[in-house]
Amino acid sequence: MSDETLKKYEPEFPHGEHDDCRVLTALTLDHLPRDGSLGQTRRFRHGADVWQPEDRSDRIYFLARGQIAIIASSVDGHEIVLSVIEPREPFGELCFCGGDHAYRRTTARATVESEIVEVNLTDFVNYLQQNRDVLAAFLFTFCIRLAHAERRIEILSYRGAEERLGMLLLHLASARSGRSDGQSEEVKLSVTHEELARMAAMSRQQVTITMGRLRRAGLVRYERNRPLVVKADALAIYLSNKKSAQD
Repeated sequence: MSDETLKKYEPEFPHGEHDDCRVLTALTLDHLPRDGSLGQTRRFRHGADVWQPEDRSDRIYFLARGQIAIIASSVDGHEIVLSVIEPREPFGELCFCGGDHAYRRTTARATVESEIVEVNLTDFVNYLQQNRDVLAAFLFTFCIRLAHAERRIEILSYRGAEERLGMLLLHLASARSGRSDGQSEEVKLSVTHEELARMAAMSRQQVTITMGRLRRAGLVRYERNRPLVVKADALAIYLSNKKSAQD
């Protein structure tokens, strides 16, 4: 990834869609013992990898500060941002799916200087067994992330460039505005065309062409070195009308 791409990402899946269950039940750094007896603190510079493909998957992590991007890479080196971890959130939880002998298939990379708490899988399992509330929170976190994964598949299933990119923009707008439907008059997003391409699994050229169409339609505004402005209400109506016309 370039340094420009490694700058702070917008969350790929908006928190607004699951705010109710997230506030009440989702696993966070606050569920760990306050005395620091579980896990160890590690610091990562901007651009450093927490793990890489083929590393042992025997740890779960909690982000204390900074930001972590979970990245998948193809054989030809093309990278896709699968998710973005914000402070206090856990990550690396798929270690539970393979046990002590599993290996990572993704890369976890610090997009800014970050501090994490690293917890051994066996120690965390023992902690869950002793704390039913933490176990319940962990289960809800899995449910939330499964819903996010299903939503990503839905977004990537759109073959049309406008539909795919438009749906992604609405979800990023939802994360920024705090509205679960992503709709508000205008929402500013600090995201580049390169970042949108990685999130939507599109080429940079496709994104540039599609964004040009959306700008000419009056649905987005953008200038060099300035935030992207999404007219979420208008974009949602545009995509809905386009879908109706196709049906």
